[in-house]
Amino acid sequence: MCGINGFISFKQESEDQLRKKITLMNDLIIHRGPDDDGVFTHVTENTSIALGMRRLSIIDLNSGKQPIYSDDKKIVIVFNGEIYNYQILRNELISTGVIFKTHSDTEVILKLYENQGTDSFKKLDGMFAFSIFDKNLNKVFIARDFFGEKPLYYTKTNDKFIWASELKSILKLNNNIPEIDKIGLNLFFKLTYIPSPYTIYKNICKLEANHFIIYDVQTQDYKICTIEVPKPLKSKINTFKKASVEVRQLVQESVESRSISDVPIGTFLSGGVDSSIVSLCLAQMSNKQINTFSVGFEKKTFDESDKARTVSKLINSKHHEFIINEKDLENNIHDILNNFDEPFADSSSLPTYIVASKTSQHVKVALTGDGGDEVFGGYNKYYIGSINHKYTKMVPETIHKIVSNPLNYLLKTKDDNRGLRFKSRRVLNAIDYSDNYYWDIISLGFTSKTLSHYLLADFHINNPFKYYKKETGINSPKNLLEYRAIDKVMSLEGDMLVKVDRTSMLSSLECRSPFLNKKIWEYTNQLPQEYLIKGWNKKYILKDAFKEEFPKDFLDKSKAGFGVPVGDWLRSILRRELESYIEPNFIKSQEIFNANAITKLVTEHLNGKDNTFMVWTYFCFQKWFTKNYSI
Repeated sequence: MCGINGFISFKQESEDQLRKKITLMNDLIIHRGPDDDGVFTHVTENTSIALGMRRLSIIDLNSGKQPIYSDDKKIVIVFNGEIYNYQILRNELISTGVIFKTHSDTEVILKLYENQGTDSFKKLDGMFAFSIFDKNLNKVFIARDFFGEKPLYYTKTNDKFIWASELKSILKLNNNIPEIDKIGLNLFFKLTYIPSPYTIYKNICKLEANHFIIYDVQTQDYKICTIEVPKPLKSKINTFKKASVEVRQLVQESVESRSISDVPIGTFLSGGVDSSIVSLCLAQMSNKQINTFSVGFEKKTFDESDKARTVSKLINSKHHEFIINEKDLENNIHDILNNFDEPFADSSSLPTYIVASKTSQHVKVALTGDGGDEVFGGYNKYYIGSINHKYTKMVPETIHKIVSNPLNYLLKTKDDNRGLRFKSRRVLNAIDYSDNYYWDIISLGFTSKTLSHYLLADFHINNPFKYYKKETGINSPKNLLEYRAIDKVMSLEGDMLVKVDRTSMLSSLECRSPFLNKKIWEYTNQLPQEYLIKGWNKKYILKDAFKEEFPKDFLDKSKAGFGVPVGDWLRSILRRELESYIEPNFIKSQEIFNANAITKLVTEHLNGKDNTFMVWTYFCFQKWFTKNYSI
């Protein structure tokens, strides 16, 4: 696990200049790899190339130093991530006569590329971002994994092509902070995050998951290609019982492959379905007591640490529990939010960082339950999509307009307490008679109906989801398969995986997600929808596969997730900072927001009305803005 950097300068630079620049980029991401670093430089008459990386040593601690070179020194690689099937691939190459100098997965990628070219990328099972410079072809290849677990940013300026694991490294080489990208801005305020290929900055992009860049050093042109995904063999799924057994086997195999490590390993254990199953599997295949880690909250309506304790006792783990209060937030929030380098308003990043930080004091690798909801159909929004589809067919739009306002009033909450009234109001406000209803369900910040009221016309875009509708071919999603396909390229890549990567890497901890496995994803795509969600029972087949291992009905207990009482905190320890963001001259100077509307929204929340999601989104944007732009 590491971070990578690189740039191609369209002019000749000295070795010292190249090393100085790439070292500056590396130093900014030292948290991603505090154990080691590496640099490669190459100077020709017309161009200069530099590759860099920081290493967190997990596998092959002694001989896995990067960069790694081909035998003739004509091909070089820097790599961030883990390849879980590298031993299988290594043995296949050895059987054909390939000789290895190390036991690292990095060298496996290099040798595989030497023998099979870019077609080899499809064989990699893992989380990765890597760059390969091939002197023979005078080309650079930059690739990102199937789900987008590892980040990769890139940009082309007048004199450079730059790529990096984190935005901060790219910004270091830019002379000026770029302008705000309007699509990125609108995506953030709707979603609370920005999925690839967009960022908050003009002309800086994220490489999309399961894609690679081919950069021609000679012509200074590049193209982006999709990594081929071999069509899976159609499984003979004759019965639910057979499918349940196969799901269990697939999950167990994935946990085993993701537990390979030369350093101590543990699990994040929230007590929910996904983390409980991952922890169970790891405990069953381990020959010693495993470590599990969880967080709880002083505010009892958000605290579910009792569920984690139940599972810990069941699997006999050495359990570490950390209770979060406002003081923990006050001490960490600035570092956490600033480390994302662009606006990011998933409040669960706060406890995720704290549990990662505490966990890193005990182990270097943690398995998580991330991805279980997308893969097995575990989100409430999947219900809401089905409810909207049925509701809009049964209830005329005129009737809905009449009843929605009084219902909204009755369901209002003053406290940041996400109970039944809160959830019911979310469902009610997501009802949409147009093709936008699922796109509004996933808009956790501002919906299409509200955002135009708060952004000035010059910054508002009517359809920021246009790109994703085109790429997925799904304009008006109507079933679980389509919901999950959208989530894979948007909320999983842009939110969940960003949160886990940045918070864990800030703590120099490697997180691995067994549910994010191409085999499992393709298998569940072949299952009948009712195997995933049966009536009101989400993740039905996953629960069935492991139900005998847990107390009766334990896996069916509701769980709120990593909710955080930020609505309360905005009225207390963050109040003064929030109030500074509605100061009239400040808002006017930005020329982004409708000052009256945004001030009213924030003031109402401070006075007791629950506008948590919108106000927290606004707060996170302004925190990023004030750090990066001087007014």
